Amino acid sequence: MFLEQMNWVGVGVVSPLQDWMISLSSSGHLLMAEVFYVGVDVGTASVRAALVTREGLLKSTAQEPIGIWEPESDHYVQSSTEIWEKCCTVVKKVTHGVEKSQIRGIGFDATCSLVVLDQSFQPVPVSQEGDPQRNVVMWMDHRATEQADRITKNGHRVLSRVGGVMSPEMQPPKLLWLKENLKENCWNKASHFFDLPDFLSWKASGSLTRSLCTLVCKWTYCPPEGWEASFWTSIGLDDLLENNFSKIGSVTCPPGSPLGEGLTQEAAADLGLDPGTAVGASLIDAHAGGLGVIGADVKGFHLPCEGLPITARMALICGTSTCHMISEQPRFVPGVWGPYLSAMVPGLWLNEGGQSVTGRLIDHMVKGHTAYTQLQEQVQQRSNIYSYLNNHLSSMANSCSAVDLLGSSLHVWPDFHGNRSPLADPTLKGMVVGLSLSQTLDDLALLYLATMQALALGTLHILEAMKEAGHEIRTLFLCGGLSKNNLFVQIHANTTGLPVVLPDQTEAVLVGAAVLGACASRHYSSIQKTTPGATLSDKKHESINPTALYQQVGLVLMV
Repeated sequence: MFLEQMNWVGVGVVSPLQDWMISLSSSGHLLMAEVFYVGVDVGTASVRAALVTREGLLKSTAQEPIGIWEPESDHYVQSSTEIWEKCCTVVKKVTHGVEKSQIRGIGFDATCSLVVLDQSFQPVPVSQEGDPQRNVVMWMDHRATEQADRITKNGHRVLSRVGGVMSPEMQPPKLLWLKENLKENCWNKASHFFDLPDFLSWKASGSLTRSLCTLVCKWTYCPPEGWEASFWTSIGLDDLLENNFSKIGSVTCPPGSPLGEGLTQEAAADLGLDPGTAVGASLIDAHAGGLGVIGADVKGFHLPCEGLPITARMALICGTSTCHMISEQPRFVPGVWGPYLSAMVPGLWLNEGGQSVTGRLIDHMVKGHTAYTQLQEQVQQRSNIYSYLNNHLSSMANSCSAVDLLGSSLHVWPDFHGNRSPLADPTLKGMVVGLSLSQTLDDLALLYLATMQALALGTLHILEAMKEAGHEIRTLFLCGGLSKNNLFVQIHANTTGLPVVLPDQTEAVLVGAAVLGACASRHYSSIQKTTPGATLSDKKHESINPTALYQQVGLVLMV
């Protein structure tokens, strides 16, 4: 089993990372030369980087915003030039004051957006307005809904690996839309179509080798056979077969594999690092989060997944609320993407389900409410708006345990951007039932609560679909921005009836990206050997359902 292959370091409770460092010091491990790895995470609206120690601890982090344009309804685009520039900015910030020779590897993760470049690797426009700098079709862009529906009706066998339905968030329908709608200004000029994570690793290393994570999850690639030529021909994209699929990737490798000769001279100068610094094959951002948390050591904490294979765990990366499940054998789940071989951990299968919007939906509901201005006035500099709303709900309920009951007469259907899993219907819309004429701050807080409850019920829906297909999920592992919201986490525990485990190192996605660089540095024999272990604190929050708890996990890279 995956866990059994790793020599996890066990530590005590309360202040676990400090205790672990003391134990390392007494055993002599800290006498080794201090080395670092850099993890870069490109999310929907920002680029982040972290300098991570050999022990998996974050030494420094940095963040920069990136632009999003919406030239038409459901069209969302970005600039690969801007994204790379922001990557360079944050890497320079986190490595400031550190000797370049101490940086042994760098890894990238990013959203599964589509980057288009010409023969000279210059950006190609992906919108009617024709701005070449806006050359990225974002993951959440739903312009290709009609093309996705046609591909689904085509019924090719590759659809069995995406839950039977082609999503407009995947790359084939987006490519077909570009060919049908921007043939002269985009399609005919394009020579390279990258998933954004692969674009970043190419930009760093000069290698056109694509990660199995991106190609398998978003492009219908199937190892070890490779591309299904008949699929691309059947949907009208047979021109992609030219030169052994060179436009979309002729050579592949597992995540964390070393690319090229490491950083090129140009990339090293851009990033402020040494040429030749190891570059690991990339991951989609959610998968980096899964890699960062799902291997946690839970021994001694009496969780239901203790002593069971890693297949008893599910990781939820709470940005888009993507749910991950590792399996030793392929399991086909209707409406859930996968099974994907070697997409996150080499040699293991992955199912992936999720909701198209979670954090974005919460923001939409809260900021669109009439009482939002009043909320801002109340919050001012005391806390963020969501901490304030959590406290406000507690005061409304008079006890934290009764907060869930406040939403008993207000209900949200959360598919405002369609349903990714398990209904797999991008045309679905959201709704709110139980509204009155009242628009007070209390009403805003209740709408916020009902939205989080709806999202948690969406997670439960996905869990039930996976269980029906044979998965036995006993524990949830959460990371991402929303995992820092205690009420969001507690509601998931209450709704699913499962323990929810949180990383003590709160930036698990960045740690997962750094793991890729560590693996590429060849200091570890495999990505399994590089994956963080964990220690648990004894902090538990009892939920309304007495079997549902959440507990904190501390992450460390093994030495």
